This record gives sequence, structure tokens and C-alpha cells, in this order.
Amino acid sequence: MIIGAVDQIKNAVVKIDTFKTINGKIRPAGSGSGFIFSSDGLIFTNSHVVDGAEKIMVSLLNENEIEATLVGKDPDTDLAILKIYTQGYSVARLGDSGALQIGQFVIAIGNPYGYQHTVTTGVVSALGRTLQTQSGRFVDNVIQSDAALNPGNSGGPMINTDGEVIGVNTAVIQGAQGLSFSVDINTAKEIARQLIRDGRVFKAYLGLQLQDVPINERVRQHHKLPNHQGIFITHIEPDTPASRSQLLEGDIIVSFNGKPVSNSNELFKALTNRDILSITGISVVRHTELLNFIIVPVEKKA
Repeated sequence: MIIGAVDQIKNAVVKIDTFKTINGKIRPAGSGSGFIFSSDGLIFTNSHVVDGAEKIMVSLLNENEIEATLVGKDPDTDLAILKIYTQGYSVARLGDSGALQIGQFVIAIGNPYGYQHTVTTGVVSALGRTLQTQSGRFVDNVIQSDAALNPGNSGGPMINTDGEVIGVNTAVIQGAQGLSFSVDINTAKEIARQLIRDGRVFKAYLGLQLQDVPINERVRQHHKLPNHQGIFITHIEPDTPASRSQLLEGDIIVSFNGKPVSNSNELFKALTNRDILSITGISVVRHTELLNFIIVPVEKKA
């Protein structure tokens, strides 16, 4: 099962080496992983892997090394997209992270410490989490698993047993012991669409830290809610649109801008639309009550 899944994707996984000028000479500055997701040579990796790089080299499994160009990066989701012009690679199949379940088996592939193609396995332990990176940024829509990740795994794929990519590994979360984190692929697809089209990402900001949770069935039926899941507010950041609203920590978001939202990714998608920068309705379950509030999202600056 694992061997077959890895076999489907291994030719799409790449090693990334970055170089910077130090004392007038171009020198190695770091390495990470990535994977090719389109037939024209587009690659997902982590933003922190290529940050500040003056030259980026990509190594394929067949040992070909090619210089890559940076299409764009989004530090908020720790994602970057590179492009290579060459042949001799396969393309990773992107799955649907919305279909993931807690307890599901996942496989991480990458190049920790420069060793080509290291495979680790684990299970999904939480979905739709907001986590803080070493740079202090909050990354939304994170899949938490117990598959071992090392620094060189950054940017590599997290796959399901069908060999489909369901997350982009990001090994930069503070103080994590025995936990690994990946940005869910549905979020990554949306980021990719914007980076390829505009070279940058538009995101509105609420100031919430979140986690996807099931909604109590009796509460759901009482309020006739269409969604079985909602988004639990674990923390409200000070001086943000959320702190100026009537939302409270512990509320479960069930609707945003007039549409039901069942997970962080659906909320994130709504926040990538420029029309959202106005007074917006938000509905939450608080204990057993269904409450309707307004919130005014602001554009998140890079």
C-alpha cells in the first residue's frame, strides 16, 4: 500500500538547494523539498525554503539539476511556487483535503538533511488548525499528523494511500514534539491560482485562530444547520476585526457572508475574494444558541 503510493509520486518529488552571495561569492544557503504539480514544470515548496535565495537549483530523482525561477511566494501560508524548463519528470496528482478524516493514514516524502527521498508515515490527528511559525506568522488550514518530519522535509508532499497529495509539509512550527504539520492542498491550490495569475495573493484578515470540529447533532438539528462541521475559535488576536466584533473564543463558526462554512478552507476561500472588504455577516453556535453577528474583514498586508 505504502510502496505503491510512494511509487506513484516519487518522480515528482524534488530536492531544492538555494544559494546566496556571501562575501562576494555565491554559496549554498539551505535546502528543502518540493514536488512538481503541473505538466509545464510548476513546483510547490515552502516560502521559507526559498526566502532570500539569489539562485535556486532543483534536483530531480534522475539526478538532473536545473535552475528554477520563482513564480511567487506567500509567507502567510508558507507556500512558494517555482518553475523549471526541462523534461524527465512525472507530475504529482493533487487530491482533495476536504475528504480527509482524523485517524486516516498519511505518508510524508522529502529530503531531510539532504538524503534523497525519505519516507515517513503517520495518521491525521487534527484538521483545519491555525499554527504559529518561527517567524511569528499564523498559518491557517493546517493538517496535523504524527508522521515524522525533519527540516529537509519542508515543502515536500504529504500523500494519502492512493498516492494523491493532500498537503504541503511545513516543518517550521515552534515547540512541536512528535507532531508534524502540512498546509492542506485545497488551500495550496487556491494560493497557486493567485500566484500564477497575479504573482501575489489577496487575503482578507479576521484575526482568528481556528480548528475544525464536529457540531453537536442535537444543536445542528434544532437550528436546522446544513453543516455537520464548523470552525472552532481557539483564540482571538487583539486589535483585529475579530476583536472588534462580538465573537468570543469558544464560538463555532457555521456561516460566513451568507453561506454555510464547514471548515477553515471554505472560510479561507471566502476571504480571498476582494469583495469581502465590507460589513459581512457571520453566524456562530455559542453553547446551544445560534447567533448572528457582523464583522469587517481587512486586507492582510504581506
